[in-house]
Amino acid sequence: MATPQHYIWASGHFLLLLCSLRYVASTLLMRAASAWWYKASFIGALVSYAIVCLKSLGIPQPNLAFIKRALIDENVQYFLLAFFWFTSTPITIALFPYMIFSLFHALTFVRTNMFEKPPPNAPPHPVAKRLQTWVKANYDSAMRIVAYTEIIIFARVLLGAITFQNSLLAPIIFVHFLRMRYFQSAFTREAIADWGGKADAYIRRPGNPPALVSAWDQGQGLMKRWAGVVLTPNAAPPAGGRR
Repeated sequence: MATPQHYIWASGHFLLLLCSLRYVASTLLMRAASAWWYKASFIGALVSYAIVCLKSLGIPQPNLAFIKRALIDENVQYFLLAFFWFTSTPITIALFPYMIFSLFHALTFVRTNMFEKPPPNAPPHPVAKRLQTWVKANYDSAMRIVAYTEIIIFARVLLGAITFQNSLLAPIIFVHFLRMRYFQSAFTREAIADWGGKADAYIRRPGNPPALVSAWDQGQGLMKRWAGVVLTPNAAPPAGGRR
């Protein structure tokens, strides 16, 4: 049976999903999209992730050990990122990873809490069974979409910083977030390797200026040294592992 805390967690995901769909739909239809919907979406994210962080880490402690443990927790990372997006100028694509997570959590909540629990040895409700099958069948594909989308978000905020459409802090914060994701998510490592391979093949095409190739090699070297810390890559979490 779901606890009040669980219902608040689910409410955050439903709020995020509904408000973000409203905001994205307005943007895609080129209508004026109120920033209120964008902010409300990330309020939902903050509520849900705060509950998960509290559940997994306990009450925050004013000591270095707790801070270190919190900063390598992926739910804390998504919570802090949601807070940054909430306080920043709206960037529509920033909603997409959170929307995907919330879709899976909302469907799982409906499946486990909105249908009467069957007696022992009895089959589950057919709708609940279909939801479970869909979530399991599409989870890995959805996480790959998230990983690729997060790389696109980095490109967006980097370009936005260059053209003064968003703060200079955005790409700095997001590249650190991506670095943590690289060590924690096989999906992110796969996406970065794919994008990096395509970029490498494009830059090394015959006829490109040698200076471009040299700059690319130097940039890759700097990134590898910056990312090469003692963090150990983890396997991708199971379905529902990311809150």
